[in-house]
Amino acid sequence: MATLLAIETSCDDTSVAVYRDGTVLSNVVSSQTQHNQFGGVFPELASRQHNKNITQVTEWALQKSEIRKQELDAVACTQGPGLLGSLMVGIAFAKAMALSFGIPIIGVNHIEGHLISPFIDTNPTFPYLCLTVSGGHTELVLVKKGFIPTCLGGTMDDAVGEAFDKIAKLMGLAYPGGPEIDKYAKIGNPKTFSFPCYKGKNLNFSFSGVKTSVRYFLEKQLKENPQFMEEHKENLCASIQFCLVETLIEKLELAIDETGVQTIAIAGGVCANSYLRKRSAELAKQRNLTLQLPKFEYCTDNAAMIAQVAY
Repeated sequence: MATLLAIETSCDDTSVAVYRDGTVLSNVVSSQTQHNQFGGVFPELASRQHNKNITQVTEWALQKSEIRKQELDAVACTQGPGLLGSLMVGIAFAKAMALSFGIPIIGVNHIEGHLISPFIDTNPTFPYLCLTVSGGHTELVLVKKGFIPTCLGGTMDDAVGEAFDKIAKLMGLAYPGGPEIDKYAKIGNPKTFSFPCYKGKNLNFSFSGVKTSVRYFLEKQLKENPQFMEEHKENLCASIQFCLVETLIEKLELAIDETGVQTIAIAGGVCANSYLRKRSAELAKQRNLTLQLPKFEYCTDNAAMIAQVAY
């Protein structure tokens, strides 16, 4: 029997989980709302908030799991990639705990955490193809038996979550912008406007072009009609979401053809997007594939996924 405490502080969410032999006993996440006023994560502020939150979040996770510190067999933490200051808080705290209890410390790659997140509370089926989509990452990864990942393609500039947030900011929507666009897109027509997305035949992504295209489009329309944004907000959101998500699905299809896998997974914060979930389910049904999606609580950054990789 092995009991782990895991810490995730790669960006602006302070998360601690307690994990025992394949079961998440607790997964506490403290999200920082202070960044809303900046329209994005302010790195220095994020690291300071982690400092304030991490002790209390750890105590909450232990209380919720009903595990005493003395029962822990190891401490895991995210060692990267992420914001340097934020990572340092989690790593230093994990080192202190490991040293004080005389137990090992296990460093975990943040992306590997997302790769395993669709299979928390279940057993992975290898090999599987995982599309990892978040504010900082967009990658297609083939995961083979033994949890051995191979990156097949990634973004050449902006991550898709970053594109969602930056475009939402251009539209004057609240941060984080991805959920806002998703909300309005549900009642809009995705075929109203057309925006260009990178269509290269490789497995890489590029989203800076669509962001620039939306910017110039809005500037032109607002110059002609200052009320354009309010009059067309839902259709704009639907059209933008359609462009971004269909690009992801198109690349995922190419990767399926290239690898011949029978199991696909989507992971990361953008996996909470309702249209991406719908389209990936349609693709899986069309291709007769098994689709694995994480629970909503495991889409965004969380310590449960770090614990599972460490275990």
